[in-house]
Amino acid sequence: MTTSLRLSTVILPVRRWHEGGEAEWRRAEELGFHAAYTYDHLSWRSFRDGPWFGAMPTLTAAACATSRIRLGTMVTSPNFRHPVTLAKDLISLDDASGGRITLGIGAGGNGFDATALGQEPWTPRERANRFAEFVPLLDRLLSEPAVSHQGEFYSAEEARNIPGCVQRPRIPFAVAATGPRGMRLAARHGQAWVTTGDPKLFETGTPEQSLAALRGQVERIDEKCAEIGRDPQELEKILLTGFTPDRPLDSFDAFVDFAGRHAELGFTEIVIHSPIPDSDFAADPEVFERIATEALVKLG
Repeated sequence: MTTSLRLSTVILPVRRWHEGGEAEWRRAEELGFHAAYTYDHLSWRSFRDGPWFGAMPTLTAAACATSRIRLGTMVTSPNFRHPVTLAKDLISLDDASGGRITLGIGAGGNGFDATALGQEPWTPRERANRFAEFVPLLDRLLSEPAVSHQGEFYSAEEARNIPGCVQRPRIPFAVAATGPRGMRLAARHGQAWVTTGDPKLFETGTPEQSLAALRGQVERIDEKCAEIGRDPQELEKILLTGFTPDRPLDSFDAFVDFAGRHAELGFTEIVIHSPIPDSDFAADPEVFERIATEALVKLG
């Protein structure tokens, strides 16, 4: 278990592989990021009417184009995934990458994924109920050679997953959660916990209010670990940036200040978005690359 801060990136799947997509993943490895993640959506927010590629094929291609950087989803959800088929994809992906995959996983929301398969959006309670069944079942599917399960939402009948993950006993889970039920799942099944902060503060809050809200979240996830007898220091804490009132990519100094304040709260990994011009994730590429190569040294 490391106590040093890690820096990772999210690469949205909006570029054709041979028109900049491959180069972006290779560059993330060259810059020294700990991990490069992508969103697992069918389409997403303002990018809905533009190019958007599938997470699993993208990560497989990225695994073949890189050799050291960790790769993963940030995050996958039950909105259009089933544990049985997802487990097979993840085992294959872990094999292709040589054991470099992390599964970021969350309960999902009411975005386009929630209705793309023709269903009505689930209520928050149903999303939580499904997630509470989804995560333990996926844990078993990735850890055991054969699994049968008859649940309220999901079934598996002698589902085979041989030879299993390269990483043992399975690939690590990074569980995104801010509510008590999700945090309990993170404490019990996660190797990491993920948050984006308090969404109510994104547009109208202040950085100070956001920092206080995140402090409270860290305290609550530590409490959930303690409740099951787990050392909270065993659980990595990941902050996915871009959804708080802060603007950490405005300058190198702004990021160093931001990262230092959040590392003091106990976060062990900070994730920043790879710049996309003319979008909510627009940023100066030179500042982004300087952050990647120099920020942790400055904090060191």
